[in-house]
Amino acid sequence: MPRYLLDTNMCIYLMKNQPEEVARRFAQCYRGDVVMSAITYAELEYGVTVAANPARERKNLVNLAEEIPVMPFDAAAGKAYGVIRLATRESKKDILDKLIAAHAVALGVTVVTNNVKDFSKYPGVTIENWLTSKMQ
Repeated sequence: MPRYLLDTNMCIYLMKNQPEEVARRFAQCYRGDVVMSAITYAELEYGVTVAANPARERKNLVNLAEEIPVMPFDAAAGKAYGVIRLATRESKKDILDKLIAAHAVALGVTVVTNNVKDFSKYPGVTIENWLTSKMQ
């Protein structure tokens, strides 16, 4: 059973920077504890297609997906999205973050993100920032 869902920015940090704080927290987890949303995977796929070096980024993404399983966005996530979108309907620029937040709510997991400000406004979402090691 997963415990954490990595936001897109955390996946990018792992693919490019491999920050020590994030790697340390990741190492404390069992295989399968940490997952990514299919929404995040889609964002990362887009990043591969527009990268200066698509072959290198494809390899990075394949390696990441081997370590961090991609969870399908299902009907439960869709239902959670309705509630989150209604609560934050005045904000139109963060549709993908809302979908990721809804996926986390449906899975009953904590979102790991460096984008705490935005994710904290979504109802029912638990957040951690592994770059600062603070729990929100």
